[in-house]
Amino acid sequence: MAKPNAKLPTRTVDVSCLKCKSPLFKYHKNGKGNLVKCFKARIATDFTTEPCVCPQCHSLFARETIIRGMPAYKIIGGKVSFK
Repeated sequence: MAKPNAKLPTRTVDVSCLKCKSPLFKYHKNGKGNLVKCFKARIATDFTTEPCVCPQCHSLFARETIIRGMPAYKIIGGKVSFK
C-alpha cells in the first residue's frame, strides 16, 4: 500500500478531549473529512504525557497502531473534537 504524502499539509487543527475540553495536540490534517486516524509524523505539538490518554481526565481517546507502514493513532469515535 502507498504511504501517506511526505509533504505536510499547511493546515493545522487543534484536537481536544470531548469530555473535559483539554487540548491533546495540534495536527497537520489533510482533507475535509472527520478525524479517524492521526499519523504520529504529522503531529505538530503534543500536549499529552502518556500516548492515547487525556492528560486531564485520564480517559483513553485512541489506540496505537500501524497504518500503511507508519505509526499512527486510531481515534475512538466520540472521544475527540477538532477545530
